[in-house]
Amino acid sequence: MTGELLSPLHDRHAAAGAKFAEFGGWLMPLEYAGVLAEHAAVRERVGLFDVSHLGKALVAGPGAAAYLNSRVTNDLGKIGPGQAQYTLLCTADGGTVDDLIAYKRSDDEVFIIPNASNTTEVVRRLVEGAPADLTITNLHRDYAVLAVQGPDSDDLLDTLGLPTGHDYMRFAVATLDGVELTVCRTGYTGERGYELVCPAADAPAVWDAVVAAGVPYGLALCGLGARDTLRTEMGYPLHGNDLSLEISPVEAGITWAVGWKKVSFDGSDALKAQRKAPHRVLRGLKALGRGIPRHGMEVVDADGRRVGEVTSGTFSPTLRQGIALALVDPSVVEGDQVGVVVRSRTEAFDVVKPPFVTPGVRDA
Repeated sequence: MTGELLSPLHDRHAAAGAKFAEFGGWLMPLEYAGVLAEHAAVRERVGLFDVSHLGKALVAGPGAAAYLNSRVTNDLGKIGPGQAQYTLLCTADGGTVDDLIAYKRSDDEVFIIPNASNTTEVVRRLVEGAPADLTITNLHRDYAVLAVQGPDSDDLLDTLGLPTGHDYMRFAVATLDGVELTVCRTGYTGERGYELVCPAADAPAVWDAVVAAGVPYGLALCGLGARDTLRTEMGYPLHGNDLSLEISPVEAGITWAVGWKKVSFDGSDALKAQRKAPHRVLRGLKALGRGIPRHGMEVVDADGRRVGEVTSGTFSPTLRQGIALALVDPSVVEGDQVGVVVRSRTEAFDVVKPPFVTPGVRDA
């Protein structure tokens, strides 16, 4: 180890034989039984991820939701207490500081989950300009997050007596063996599932309870390798790849997470200008042959001219072929065919609209 932060569940992962890798400054499980097996378990049964490296922060005080709404892209006014919303925090020129999920507890309290490496910066920016009676607290190390994902996730949590069946992007507070936790109908895999937010000190007990309850359902322990292949099949963006300070929500194709009717928010003028004339767009690519695309690979047109580059690429365990997200010229549209330069060979890819697989995230 070289100074990375450790999850409160690190000892559990080590005992289970996890292979580790650095994610956003944290040493986290990359895989246990292998990415392909873990990916399949989530698509077919249920998997358990530790995503405690994700950030956590609290915006609290009179008008907390209204203040946050004046800064982030999406319209928090469209949701009520007990609901969550995907949103982004942008720079003045439209670059993406981070994408995050806001959990609205009340008009005066919003819990947010940014990405691991961006939490400090998100909190710093939100503190700037905040009214004196608001507090914005970085709780990164105070809470753990466990993700139970897959078609059998409801049955598993029912076994534990935890609330299930609430609508997508809603959450409920519950108690498990004396531990208070929040059961969020959210996730990053495209499958029906939940995320459990609990105090970091109680995470090992919650993990053990979920693992024990999951035995009859064939629960698989899953690392962040499978999380990446699962999210790529869904076309979900990853900050640092498909979103960044240089890649705006408009370019990344997530204009649905922008409240265009809001008076203003950070980067609103720049995003509105980009919306009228984007100079690049995110497209899905599906291999026609055996080529496996990777981040940074060049995308070319039929004449071999560069038209963009791959931002996320992988082998799809579900489709058994290469898939990618790529930032390309707006002239590249769904139905076109492009080339991706893979190890000096140009491999053919169809331009498609993600997701690459049928989503199950909203299944009843």
